[in-house]
Amino acid sequence: QVQLVESGGGLVQPGGSLRLSCAASGSFFRIDVMGWYRQAPGKGRNLVADITTDGRTNYVDSVKGRFTVSRDNGKNTVDLQMNSLKPEDTAVYFCNARVQRWSWGAINNYWGQGTQVTVSS
Repeated sequence: QVQLVESGGGLVQPGGSLRLSCAASGSFFRIDVMGWYRQAPGKGRNLVADITTDGRTNYVDSVKGRFTVSRDNGKNTVDLQMNSLKPEDTAVYFCNARVQRWSWGAINNYWGQGTQVTVSS
């Protein structure tokens, strides 16, 4: 199986910073894109940022210039540095990885359990 374990959520004041980390473990051939999604109360789960194995990044417009996604391919980790946080960033943040478990197999989506980020004074 493949497991994604997140850490780093919490409560922060507007303008503050948080760093989320996610580590993938288990048995697999390779990991393709890794990224972060978020889900606010009563809303759907939406992409925040993702990154390919060769470091190409993609961000939702609302976080550009404030958030930075990075990964360590050797450690199978992906981080999200969040600066200048706003109340509207409040959500449960989910790590995502597109994983190919066997060389002949398909790429499937895997999710972490989610970590709460609350931005409030």
